[in-house]
Amino acid sequence: MDVLSLFTLLVTGFVSCAEFGSYAFVHPVIGRLPPTYHINVEQGLLRTFGRVMPVGMTLCLVLAVLHASIPGGQGGPLLWRWLATASFAAALLSTIIFNVPINLATGRWDASNPLADWKADSQPLGGVPGPAVVAAADRVRVHERRVRVGVGTGTTRRGADPGSLGGRDPR
Repeated sequence: MDVLSLFTLLVTGFVSCAEFGSYAFVHPVIGRLPPTYHINVEQGLLRTFGRVMPVGMTLCLVLAVLHASIPGGQGGPLLWRWLATASFAAALLSTIIFNVPINLATGRWDASNPLADWKADSQPLGGVPGPAVVAAADRVRVHERRVRVGVGTGTTRRGADPGSLGGRDPR
């Protein structure tokens, strides 16, 4: 195995496993958390995955193209290598179209004051969020947050501390 093949295998394997692990093992667990904690964990994951995965996913596509471009049978038949490259391209494109708008909106949410239907707004099709729906829900949240904390007036709702849970026990 040459260096490019090994590096391609290691990088694409790491990125694919990280994405699958997040989807299959992390998100089902945090989905059962109370809203404040759930949003806090999602925002924390955005900070860590958001630094690594854009570089990793782009590198996967670049390495897949380089690997598929090598003549000969190293790494399998040419058709399979180009199909793998197409799958990395589709994954990157779908992430940019669907996940990035959701992640940007989630990063701006106020975890201490989530709307009652925040989960329904972010996943209108049973787990397949639509960017337009997410963007509209985010605009509603931003407006409500401004009203709630009195943006421009320097005041908050009577007796409300924007950083507290309002006396509610989140468990």
